Parts: sequence; structure tokens; C-alpha cells
Amino acid sequence: MTPSPQPGTPRAPYVRGDLPGPRSAELLARQEQRESAARTYPRHLPIALADGEGSFVRDVDGNVFIDFLAGAGVLSLGHGHPELVRAVARQLDVLAHGLDFPTPAKDEFTEAQLSMLPPELRDRMKVHFCGPTGANAVEAAVKLCKTATGRGDIVSFRGAFHGSTHAAMALSGLVSPKEPVRNGMPGVHFFPYSYCSRCPLGLEPDSCATNCAAQLEDALHDSNGGIPLPAAVIIELVQGEGGTIPARPEFVRRVRALTRELGIPLIADEVQTGCGRTGTWFAFEQYGIEPDVIVASKALSGIGMPVALILYDAALDVWSPGAHIGTFRGNQLAFAAGVEAIRIMRRDDVLGNVRERGEQLADRLAELTADPWVRDVRGRGLMWGIELADPGGGRPATGVASAVQAHALRHGLIVERGGRDDAVVRLLPPLNVAPDVVDTACSILVDAVSACTPRTTARPARPGAGHPAPAAGRPGQRGATR
Repeated sequence: MTPSPQPGTPRAPYVRGDLPGPRSAELLARQEQRESAARTYPRHLPIALADGEGSFVRDVDGNVFIDFLAGAGVLSLGHGHPELVRAVARQLDVLAHGLDFPTPAKDEFTEAQLSMLPPELRDRMKVHFCGPTGANAVEAAVKLCKTATGRGDIVSFRGAFHGSTHAAMALSGLVSPKEPVRNGMPGVHFFPYSYCSRCPLGLEPDSCATNCAAQLEDALHDSNGGIPLPAAVIIELVQGEGGTIPARPEFVRRVRALTRELGIPLIADEVQTGCGRTGTWFAFEQYGIEPDVIVASKALSGIGMPVALILYDAALDVWSPGAHIGTFRGNQLAFAAGVEAIRIMRRDDVLGNVRERGEQLADRLAELTADPWVRDVRGRGLMWGIELADPGGGRPATGVASAVQAHALRHGLIVERGGRDDAVVRLLPPLNVAPDVVDTACSILVDAVSACTPRTTARPARPGAGHPAPAAGRPGQRGATR
């Protein structure tokens, strides 16, 4: 790789020697001694971070990496965007913490967030500020719907990830974190998600009549179906930790039509897909639906200042004072940064960049589908996944995905893994990433897949293959911390 000036602004990836380097190894060892065993990222990305700028980070040994993890999608405008830094610094001199008192910063932030909704939603949605994590906002959304409907059951989908707090974990598909934690939230029912490249029935998406939606329709219409009318259905329009799986439009529309028919609030979990990640401010805009509750967090401030909220139909606003509170729901620094982030995104047409860079990724990564170990390449906007599977039987190729991630890191690219058995290599770049950076990252990633997949000519049976979800902007188209 081209050497990067040190110190100075990183312009290209640069890795010298083995990873972790000696200083990173020292900090990782100290972390091992003193921090919880629950930590995740440093186990498979063994570096200690020193500084970051834009789409690059530098470790304490001077190695420079393209960051296509971006704080698990938090850093929508990259590391240390100077205008966001100045907005935070200005607000720090005025007021940093305000509980739920009204403040000028909070009022501007609320107005900015409502202004990003589709016009037909702006006047009827209310905002509730939660504790500063997506999981807390999920908890708030569930509590709100249970309170408003007087019902208790919740429908979620296989492969979902909604957080690691008690109720949010109960709504998530991954089983392993639940096993040691007994007596989880009851009344959660899981239904199939439109994961066409791994269809459990072996169907093709263009001829299956969207059976995954039909199963939910049948269960809730059946007077002997065993499920009481639920308080809510919660859905990710693109499953993130589940493996970057965009839902098919007809699936989402049928779920929305069903919930409308039966008077069930629909919660759109946009913690990862929101704030422009898929090419529109919220992913649900690409599906032609209107959810009753929208959950947002990660990228609301654009710079990593924590804030979370739910936007919901005013008809659901039946809470009593104090029904869902949190000491840090008044983060004035996040509010100031969030207002500035929206201003910058409009000025610089960042959503346009998301769509263009998404097309660039689609074009560059398309060559990977020729590799028999690549089961699927899919994404929207700047949220992409490469699913790796054994061509002999379609089993998730966890070891290959791990090797691809490690190879990419050694060559200066940070990517994450997720999906079934962590066999999906995931990309979450900053939304203002430059074309040349995307090109370099794709070259590293293509080389990594080529270097790490065993040579074979067999291909797995792939239900749904050849029917990729359309990219963001076209009609109809792990361990992330919550």
C-alpha cells in the first residue's frame, strides 16, 4: 500500500508489519485484563485506535485503515467532520445536558428531524426522546404500543436484531445471547423474513407469492392460530446484524396492509438504516409504506454523540408523565451536531452520494458472484453484505468470512461480519465517502475474497439467486452496539 504521511491527514491505507502492532498489542492485553469478557470488536479486529479523519482511522502503531465499519454506522459523516466538531464545541460552551426541558438546541433538532419525514407524516408524528441507545428506543416503542393497544404480544421476524437489553433481546432472532438469560420477555412470536437467497422452503421469489408474508397473514387471520392479536409488529426494512438483507417490497407492503387491516401498530426499526444509510432518510420511504412508529438512533448526530428517539403517530400518544424516562435523553451536544449534520447533508447532497456510491459498490462487487463460495452480494445505498457459503451444501462459511475480514484488515480495510454464523462480510462506510476510497476498498475486498476462498468449481443451490434487491434510489428497491 502507498505509505501514508505520519503524522498528518490519512489519504490511503498503510499497514506495516504484523497486526496487532506492538503498541496495539500492549493496549489489547491491558483491555483483556481489565474489561468485560463481553467485548466484541477487538477480538476479530485486533487494533487499538489512535485517531480518525473522514473515512480513515489510524492505530497507535501508525497503521492507517479505511473504516467501513464507521462506529457500526454511527459516523454518518465520517470521523471528526470539522463542521460537526465546531457545532459540538459551540454548544459545549452553552449547555451540555438538559434532561427533557425545552431548549433552543432541542427545538431545532426536533424541527430538523420532523422536516426529514415524508410530507404526509410530518404533521401527525410526535417525538419521544429516549435513553441514548437504539435498544432503549426499541423498548420505548414496545411499551408505547402495548400501552396504546392494551395488548401484550409482539410479532418479530427471524434474523432480526433489535438490541441486547432484556426486551430488545427477546425481539431479536439470535438465540445464543438468550440462552444464559432466563425468563425473557414473553409473548414474542417470530415469523419468516423475506430472505430469498436462503429460503427455508426452497422457493424462487418470483413464483412463491411471498409465502413468508402469507404465513403471517394466515396466522393472524386464523381464529385457531394460537396468537392473540398483537400489540405491534416490529420490522427492519434491511436486516443489519442478520446479514444485510433487504426485504422485498411486496413482503413489506403485505405486512403493512395486514397490520392496517387488523389495527396493529407497525414499528419500523430504523436504528441502522435511518439517517440516510440506504439512500433515503429512512428506508421505509423506498417501500411506499407509512409505519406507525419509527425507531432511530445511531447516526442522528452524525458524529457519535449519543441520542435516540421514536417518532410515532399522535393517535398512540397515551402515555402518562414519566412513562419512559432516561437521565441522558437531553444530550444538547448531540442535538447541535444533529442539526448541523442535516444542514450539511442537504447542502452537499449526501443522499445523492449514498446512491451513487451504492451503484459503484454494486458494480465493483458484482464480480464476486463468479466465486462459488459467494452465495450472495446484496445491499442498498451504503449498507452491503457479501454472504459466504460452502458450495458443497450451502452451509455458512464462517471460517472463510473470518479469513476475508482478517485479510482485508492486513491490507488496510476494516469491515465487519454478521448474519447466520457470522458468515456475511458487512460494509457500513461513512455516507460522504469519496469514489476513490470506495474503489480502493473494493479492490482490497475483492482480493481478500479471491485469496481466502478455496478453489472449487461447484456452486451451491441458491434459492432466489439471480434476484438481487434493487439498489437504493431505484423504485421498489455484528455485534452492533445498540
